[in-house]
Amino acid sequence: MSDRFPRVAALRDARGLRARLVALGLDLPCDDEPLAGSRSPLGAELPLPPSGGPAGAATVLANRFVVQPMEGWDGTAEGRPSELTVRRWRRFGTSGAAWIWGGEAASVAREGRANPRQLVVDESTAPALGALRRELVAAAREAGATREPMVGLQLTHSGRWSRPGPDPDRRAPRVAFRHPLLDPRSGVADDAAVLSDREVHEIVARFAGAARLAREEGFAFVDVKHCHGYLLHEFLAARSRPGRFGGADLPARLGLLRATIAAVRDAAPGLAIGVRLSAFDALPHRPDGRDADGKPGPGVAEPHQVPYRLAFGVDAERPEEPSYAEPVALARELLALGVRWLNVTGGSPYYCPHVQRPAAFPPSDGYAPPEDPLTGVARLLDAARVLKAAVPEMVVVSSGWSYLQEFVPHVAQACVRAGWFDAVGLGRMALSYPELPRDVLAGRPLDRRAICRTFSDCTTAPRSGLVSGCYPLDPFYRARPERTLLEDVKHRAQPAGGRA
Repeated sequence: MSDRFPRVAALRDARGLRARLVALGLDLPCDDEPLAGSRSPLGAELPLPPSGGPAGAATVLANRFVVQPMEGWDGTAEGRPSELTVRRWRRFGTSGAAWIWGGEAASVAREGRANPRQLVVDESTAPALGALRRELVAAAREAGATREPMVGLQLTHSGRWSRPGPDPDRRAPRVAFRHPLLDPRSGVADDAAVLSDREVHEIVARFAGAARLAREEGFAFVDVKHCHGYLLHEFLAARSRPGRFGGADLPARLGLLRATIAAVRDAAPGLAIGVRLSAFDALPHRPDGRDADGKPGPGVAEPHQVPYRLAFGVDAERPEEPSYAEPVALARELLALGVRWLNVTGGSPYYCPHVQRPAAFPPSDGYAPPEDPLTGVARLLDAARVLKAAVPEMVVVSSGWSYLQEFVPHVAQACVRAGWFDAVGLGRMALSYPELPRDVLAGRPLDRRAICRTFSDCTTAPRSGLVSGCYPLDPFYRARPERTLLEDVKHRAQPAGGRA
């Protein structure tokens, strides 16, 4: 990590964190001490109105913690869960979180997998996915949960970032439109990669079929994924695309969202629907050379034209800044469609990871943070706050918490109390320390040995074809042979002059 930014783990208490936030000019509330149980805003029940399906009684969740969906790299070649996948989902079940938002990104099409070990939803894999859900629920019961957690399945198509074959370096991108900055990165060579309207309709049918299978296997909802540069999110910026699913005006670009929601509702009546949304994107970044130790330098934006009309949720004249007019309009469109569960994130792990998941340490193929990662945390939480304030009828889940480390409960309870959003979504932290919600709600001190320090090995490993997991902090993965392979990958990533 760059010495330019103090480490969160070195801050002695909440007062130290607040001082750092003030020094950065960030408006982020932080309580002195976390509260336990029903005394904590995080322990308050969360009523969930019906979302996506017909009107009915609200579901009431036991607390405000959410386990976020992440992309797994340890399924079988056929797209079924492996023993490692089951272990991870069972740990989600023991977390104490009342809401499991998708648990994992599952592809609706084999050709749309982001990696050859990603889960797939089809007739052949659905029973195994249902068994995976039951394992999670059983683990929650064994851990003492008095209410069954709300478990959904995230449905995705990786679009531009598809790599479905056995060679993790071989790409098979399918895109909404040509992008001069992202095409070289994603392997788009010509217009053949651009999906036709007919192919888009076929993908909509795949989402609908996957939703039907999810309902049959007992999932309470599906997340129709619109984030992180994957296919449905990319269509939100398809200003240059002709035809039904693109255009300069936002209503035209929302055509695919409307079609997908309608198809899911028709195929799986009664199944609840949520949307995980990158409320803002960012300019693609690259490392600015190497530092004295041979590690990637700070990220810098790729040269670009202004106005920048290649992204969703950014100011075209100042594309380094979010602009929320279109994201708010999208949230209102969802509300009109009956979808009332919104999970807010931003950016993409492929071209602006410091925006999407603020971290102290970059993955081997990334760059050093160009800003104090606390700035990225505040940006993500503010996006959720803006959307909740603009569309208060939505139940809003926030993202971007792991970098706060020990101070997750201090900031989370202050934000929820202030009404910034309704729930707190944990991603990487749920890999290293899934029991954090349970410990917070019980009033127990956090286990400092398990707190995610954003080492980014959970990114470096799968990018190198290794299975998912927290290699630095989870003893199970520390003992696996892949850890040695991971250390070799990280060593090779440094040029000879920068190796110790």
